[in-house]
Amino acid sequence: MTHLLHTGQTAPFFQALNQQQTAISLSDFVGKNLVLYFYPKDDTPGCTLEAQQFTALADAFATLNTAVVGISQDDCASHQAFIDKYQLNVQLLADTDGSICQNYGVWQEVEKDGVKKWKIVRSTFIIDPQGQLASVEYSVNPDGHAQTVLERIQHMNR
Repeated sequence: MTHLLHTGQTAPFFQALNQQQTAISLSDFVGKNLVLYFYPKDDTPGCTLEAQQFTALADAFATLNTAVVGISQDDCASHQAFIDKYQLNVQLLADTDGSICQNYGVWQEVEKDGVKKWKIVRSTFIIDPQGQLASVEYSVNPDGHAQTVLERIQHMNR
């Protein structure tokens, strides 16, 4: 049974390596907003679209004291190749053992065409400067999602 998170909870701690093999953890973002988005796989159509849209809005997020970090189970080398190929301006963390995906409830059993399998369900968490979950969204549509998240943070900052 997958344990889903809810708005108002303390964000689960995480630590993982980014595309440059630098350890990044939740505590690195204390005092700023963090958009933590989980996606299934580097260099696939929906994941590329989502990452490109977050990249296009990177300056707007930065203006709002907000970091954007993507997480998948791809390794650091895959993340760096993905970033290089599309000139992405987001950090990508390698959750190669799947523990962060488990802690955030995004590793879920899904059924498609009568076949059940486990996979990362595209999900986004907005973590406030105090480490609380300000927004929790599972099963997001990648197209336009970055803009929706930006608007949510603009609303939070009012």
